[in-house]
Amino acid sequence: MNPIFKHGPAPQHRLFLVLLCSAALIFFDHKMNSFESARGFLQSMVSPLQYLATAPKQMMNWAAENIVTRRQLIDDNEQYKINELVFHEQALQLDIVKRENNRLRALLASPVRSDAKKMVAEILAVDSDPYTHQVVINRGANDGVYEGQAVIDDEGIVGQILHVGTTSSRVLLITDVTHAIPVRISRNGVRLIASGVGVIDRLSHNHVPHSSDIRTGDLLVTSGLGSKFPEGYPVSKVTSVIQDESRAFSQIQSQPVAKIDRLRYVLLLWPEQAKVPQAKTAETLPAKKAETK
Repeated sequence: MNPIFKHGPAPQHRLFLVLLCSAALIFFDHKMNSFESARGFLQSMVSPLQYLATAPKQMMNWAAENIVTRRQLIDDNEQYKINELVFHEQALQLDIVKRENNRLRALLASPVRSDAKKMVAEILAVDSDPYTHQVVINRGANDGVYEGQAVIDDEGIVGQILHVGTTSSRVLLITDVTHAIPVRISRNGVRLIASGVGVIDRLSHNHVPHSSDIRTGDLLVTSGLGSKFPEGYPVSKVTSVIQDESRAFSQIQSQPVAKIDRLRYVLLLWPEQAKVPQAKTAETLPAKKAETK
């Protein structure tokens, strides 16, 4: 349907007028910043609409992050408990390693002569027979171990090698009833024989005259007689001195300084290659006989 009356300019004139106005507005805005305040006002009016437009997305994100199912919470709690157990187990392992390291440090710091050959050995087994005090170590003939070799810990004498295998050896402890070791009092040099009595914390000293100068608390060290144990290593401390005139000898007891009941690592010693003077031969013979009953 065609209108009866035509009003206004032609479409071409309208396009030209719009383009001219747009160019003018761009020119004045670029050169004079004439519409800066109007732009800010319009931006302020549009901002609430922008917030409203993004609100659903933000709510969905919040729900996804904070709203979880009961099953997921239970699973997470179980996983945390498992992790806690694992961490506790690792902490225990670290504590065990730390203690083993301290034991080895103490063992290597034991009073061993610098020129003596030594080797660390680990306890593999303890004899289950209550009447014998023996342990098995992880060193044998392949490592140069020999029968009668001295064995110590970080405190003092532990015993001597009884039997040697290819990769393991059996150690006779000083508290065994069949073991005896020549010792001397560190304070005055009086010589004694320390014999095991089958008790883990006790040694006896037989045939000690009443006139012997021995006191409670005296430290007994190896005398070097018998050529099995090097001289000067701690053996025990005197715990009891009974001098009963009705008996022929004093009753002397001592306690080993080595941790016989807590052994984990021990140290094997090799003797120094030196000749024994002929003057000491007479003293050595009875000690050899008494060293192992």
